[in-house]
Amino acid sequence: MEVSKRKRREEEPEMASNSVSNQAQAQIKVAAICGSLRRASRNSGLIHCAIEICKESIPGMKIDFIDIEPLPFVNVDLEKNGTYPPVVEAFRQKILEADCVLFASPEYNYSVSAPLKNAIDWASRPPNVWADKAAAIVSAAGGSGGQRSQYHIRQIGVFIDLHFINKPELFIAAKPPQTIFDNDGNVIDPDVKERLKSVLLSLQAFTLRLDRK
Repeated sequence: MEVSKRKRREEEPEMASNSVSNQAQAQIKVAAICGSLRRASRNSGLIHCAIEICKESIPGMKIDFIDIEPLPFVNVDLEKNGTYPPVVEAFRQKILEADCVLFASPEYNYSVSAPLKNAIDWASRPPNVWADKAAAIVSAAGGSGGQRSQYHIRQIGVFIDLHFINKPELFIAAKPPQTIFDNDGNVIDPDVKERLKSVLLSLQAFTLRLDRK
């Protein structure tokens, strides 16, 4: 009996290790959306950095950077017999196929940028393709680093049934003199890269946890 117990105790850590390994290898598709359309946007730089981090050090997590610039303004007159314009249908399909969402948001007038709100609204039209997905937000903005924008996105997420990670948070005060981003908006600060990696790992773990429920 004692031998049996000892054998079981020895096997349990290995089983737990295998479980973690299997979860890490599960392929997670992330839909990444930037709320800024600017060419050298620091928020798009955060997404590009996240893509590289996943390639280099987060197995099983792949980020698809979705361009929202082509989306028309939300207008129900564009909806015909339950369908949407082709560019909107393509955008909605990408959100639907994703396992989770990463938002990179600037802050405009204490709130969400117009392009990002427009994209969120299109994907929430029936049927709501955001529903039951895990999500995370990062932001680069002047002043508070985009705190108000992030909190407004979280409020919107309550209605469209997104489930946001709570920690860690990443707010970057993008004010001159700039040492976090280069002139093209690329992240050059090692500490920010590590903090962004922590956000991605939290999103990965939360997505896997939701998937098991």
